[in-house]
Amino acid sequence: MPPDANLDDPTLYFNKELSWIDFNWRVLAQAMDPQAPLLERVKFVAITASNLDEFVQKRIGGLKRQEAVGVVQRSEDGRTPSEQLSLLRAAMAHMHQTMTAVWERELRPLVTEQANVHIRTVEDLNASQRNYLYQIFRTQVYQVLTPLALDPGHPFPFISNLSMSLAITLRHRRNNTTHFARLKPPKPRWIEVPSDDELVAGDRVDLVPIEQVVMAFVGELFPGMEIMSVHPFRVTRNADVRRDEEEAEDLLEMISSELRERRFSSVVRLEVDRGMSASDRQLLMRELELDPPDVHEVDGLLDLTSLFRIAGVPRPHLQDEPWQPILPPRLKPLRDNKEPGALFEVLREGDLMVHHPYESFAASTERLIAEAADDPAVLAIKQTLYRTSDDSPIVKALIRAAENGKQVAVLVEVSARFDEANNIEWGQQLESSGVHVTYGVVGLKTHTKATLVVRREEDGIRTYCHIGTGNYNSKTARLYTDLGLLTCRPELGDDLVKLFHFLTGYAPEQTYNEVLVAPDYMRARFEELIAREIQHQTTYGTGRIIVKMNGLDDPPMIRTLYRASQAGVQIDLIIRGQCTLRPGVPGYSENIRVSSILGRFLEHDRIFYFHNNGNPESFIGSADWRTRNLTRRVELITPVRTPELGQRLVEILNDAMQDNAQAWDLDADGQYYLRMPAEGEPIRKFQNTMMLRAIRAQ
Repeated sequence: MPPDANLDDPTLYFNKELSWIDFNWRVLAQAMDPQAPLLERVKFVAITASNLDEFVQKRIGGLKRQEAVGVVQRSEDGRTPSEQLSLLRAAMAHMHQTMTAVWERELRPLVTEQANVHIRTVEDLNASQRNYLYQIFRTQVYQVLTPLALDPGHPFPFISNLSMSLAITLRHRRNNTTHFARLKPPKPRWIEVPSDDELVAGDRVDLVPIEQVVMAFVGELFPGMEIMSVHPFRVTRNADVRRDEEEAEDLLEMISSELRERRFSSVVRLEVDRGMSASDRQLLMRELELDPPDVHEVDGLLDLTSLFRIAGVPRPHLQDEPWQPILPPRLKPLRDNKEPGALFEVLREGDLMVHHPYESFAASTERLIAEAADDPAVLAIKQTLYRTSDDSPIVKALIRAAENGKQVAVLVEVSARFDEANNIEWGQQLESSGVHVTYGVVGLKTHTKATLVVRREEDGIRTYCHIGTGNYNSKTARLYTDLGLLTCRPELGDDLVKLFHFLTGYAPEQTYNEVLVAPDYMRARFEELIAREIQHQTTYGTGRIIVKMNGLDDPPMIRTLYRASQAGVQIDLIIRGQCTLRPGVPGYSENIRVSSILGRFLEHDRIFYFHNNGNPESFIGSADWRTRNLTRRVELITPVRTPELGQRLVEILNDAMQDNAQAWDLDADGQYYLRMPAEGEPIRKFQNTMMLRAIRAQ
């Protein structure tokens, strides 16, 4: 680092894309932990593979587009798109090889030995099992298969994103000519075959990948041809499709067009079986317009996302002990009370904060919307939907509310990446039921997690609110850690009324009393809060900031944190994923500590704590300190004013910082180190601590 470098010097920043690779290594580390339950380790291999697929689609695709059009603008760490691609290709290849090796060499033998789940090839089956597979092939697979030849009369076929394909080389027996064909095996990926020894089978499971079944009998599709070779391959397409939202007259049509474009977008990665011949690889590279660095050779099973099936085999002794979310103590009296309005009575007594999945999402957030749908006193419900579950109780409640004559307005964010089609379908279902649906704000993605309920009561109209850190999704609420504030404080209700006026109508210059809303007000308010800590540090020596979030990559916010560190403010950042801030650099960030926690649940909540010279302020909400959150999205952060709830947030942060078994510390060189308990020190896992706290609070 040059002496007296400015705060925008590239050496003060980690590369954003490589930081994500570091995060996925921490995910893969969960699969490499011999202390973890075996099938949980298998699950983390599948998660690593799924994460890598998404990264290639979004980030590699975007960088390749920039490289193709000659973008020369450098990243914050001073690298061109081409330089970043070179680094990322090498990093991804190493990760891919390691991920495959962890499965093939370590976990797969253990799954056979301990879980009695056997991944078989057709060749190692006995005659009766092979006959069983042949019957499956003839009755369920053969009719579905569509061989696609490649010759002057048959152009190279379209290959869909992330699908398994077979590259087949054939020889014409009479003409002695060589030909190429592509075949797409159907789903599901795994075929279960009867055990070869029913007397000792017990709970044994024998699985064969569908591509191996097709490969074993593929000759029946090509009579008169000799099968020379058959090898699986898989393509990944670019999902970084450019949008012109400023010019879009119909946001819904624009997103629908984007989905069509993405389906046919360029290929950015090719995964091939290690045994594939050089000539077949060259053919695929030529037809898919790829370079050698875009090809990943796989020594084992392709598409490890299919291991979710293996991880889900019922083996309780090899899986995490099931966690049942507890009922928040204040809601216990409502357990058997189904009367409309019961929850509203509880909220009138004071704010309620819930922490998922430790506390029940169904008994709190879902109940709020269900009660509002059926309560005759409720006049209106307004909500943002970013991602929701397939069979969503919340969507059903909103539909029921509209059918009950209430005014229901929902903003469905159709540009939520990879959920666009689902959200369009949800929006159309809601519209057909009489719900007023808005499909996002042109030019911005609405990431806010908010619900507003308007209720007529004896003393007039009262508003009830839910402001959260996570999506209205009952499935992920059991897997992601998130916080939600349920309140009837009028100042928050007024702010949400204004926010929904902005989201559904024309009100671009709203002002808010309490909440922080991006992109217009949030950044400035956070900068003010950090500046206040700098002032307190200068005057009293009490500057203190603790933030827990998913990612940090916004250069102006990072520079603000550097200035706070230079002033002596003590800063702890608990960041699950990407972090481009370089901590521990003398003269710049020696007072900043960065850690990352990974465990059985996905850390997803956002908490912001400012000491304020002994009069602390805490906030929760939907935004990370990433450029996309602060400048390109509608985000919502709310203060938590109730002292006991603020103290609870402090306890959560303190417990997170005291983790000594699942927390990783980031150093100034960009290395993450897993914390280890000292000899004789009790093991403290943050998520276990949260579960224990929830149990004790019952």
